[in-house]
Amino acid sequence: MFKKGYTPLLLFILISSFFNTACEDYVDIGAPDHKMVTETVFADGETASAAVQGIYNEMATADFSRGYLYSVTALAGMSPDIFETTSATDTRYGPFQQNEISPIGSDDATANYNLWSSAYNIIYMANSVLEGTNSSKTISKETRDRVGGQALFIRAFTYFYLVNLYGELPLLLSTDYRKNAIAEREDVDTVYDRIAEDLDSAIILLEGEEEYRDSERTNVNRFAAMALRARVYLYQQDWEKAEELAGEVIAQTSLYGILDDLDQVFLKNSREAIWQISPVGRGLTATYTGEGYLYRGQNSSQIKLSGDFVASMSPNDKRLLHWMAFNTGREFYFPQKYKDSNSRNAVVEYSTVLRLPEQYLIRAEARAMQGRLSEAIKDIDVVRSRAGLGLLADMDPDVDGAELLEELMDQRKKELFAEWGHRWLDLKRTGRATEVLGPIKPQWQDTDVLFPIPGEEREKNPNLSQNNGY
Repeated sequence: MFKKGYTPLLLFILISSFFNTACEDYVDIGAPDHKMVTETVFADGETASAAVQGIYNEMATADFSRGYLYSVTALAGMSPDIFETTSATDTRYGPFQQNEISPIGSDDATANYNLWSSAYNIIYMANSVLEGTNSSKTISKETRDRVGGQALFIRAFTYFYLVNLYGELPLLLSTDYRKNAIAEREDVDTVYDRIAEDLDSAIILLEGEEEYRDSERTNVNRFAAMALRARVYLYQQDWEKAEELAGEVIAQTSLYGILDDLDQVFLKNSREAIWQISPVGRGLTATYTGEGYLYRGQNSSQIKLSGDFVASMSPNDKRLLHWMAFNTGREFYFPQKYKDSNSRNAVVEYSTVLRLPEQYLIRAEARAMQGRLSEAIKDIDVVRSRAGLGLLADMDPDVDGAELLEELMDQRKKELFAEWGHRWLDLKRTGRATEVLGPIKPQWQDTDVLFPIPGEEREKNPNLSQNNGY
């Protein structure tokens, strides 16, 4: 049902015009039609909701979040010790594997720039929606809260990855090009403060949005905001809060549950999924995910799983059997969490961004860091049990804290590989990057924990400093 006579086509044109004129404002001050379009878009709940849906659609196609060539999953996935290039002369992914990324003028620099710029475009779209909802005098409070809460989550989510990949960042919170074009980098703590503030506000604004609209897990609900907030608390070593919020998400058993069948985990609207991105948002006839195509394991594939990582898996580990496959022609293993690599049929899989096992591992780590090892073991055993492994509670109930944390990190590596760069971020946040990667990467330097600020951005904005080591 479309109000005010909006057909799907007219709605699409209106929202496209809103974001296009917003971008014109971004590069050309005073585009005359932007204010009029904004007032039209945020005149009622239908068009305001369509505006935030436009951001989700952008995330399905943006390099940052689409799960393909220049995504966080691809580039941050190459940086630690899980993936390798299939060619020694690979110029796109090889520098990420070697942690020798160029700021400008090369294939890897292009990949880095595309990730950065597409992420900031998503932030800009979120800022546009927030300004539109806040200035509207006609939309209901329910719509303002729901749309605004989702936009705040998306902005926080995007900044979370940028700050973990690049460190200090320009913190852009408006669509004011004059300020944005000359913005300096803010320190990491300031960026994290804004991430926390946005997520805390999103949790409040999304109260009453616990269920998924239309049974699709592609729109953020309140528990998605809680799940990301739990992760942020973990990264900031606020163990009590991380445990509390992860526990609240885990407790929603009517919505979420651990699936016994690993082949169902990444299906659309899986009960493990807390938030997903639909490939249909790309507006193409293709219905496969970016991850499914990236890691397809065909002879043209550029990425393979490292032999050491595959060898570290127990032969009985279901994740080896169901989430990895072997290319017999070229003799390498590749991820197969997503089974569909090139279809144009009915959508079967969605890109899964947040899922339940991470919350168990967050709570386990938070409990272990508080010295409550037996409770941490219970949470780790949820993940181990589904993988077909023996329970720590039976095998080693008296394990000490250091050994338990080592097992926890091993389970994070094996459970979350090929998903949004978890291993890379884990090594950095725990201060173990040099310890783990130094011995296996001859050119490793401590400064390699951050990607370079793209040279193209520094040419446009002379106030942007460069990370050390570049």
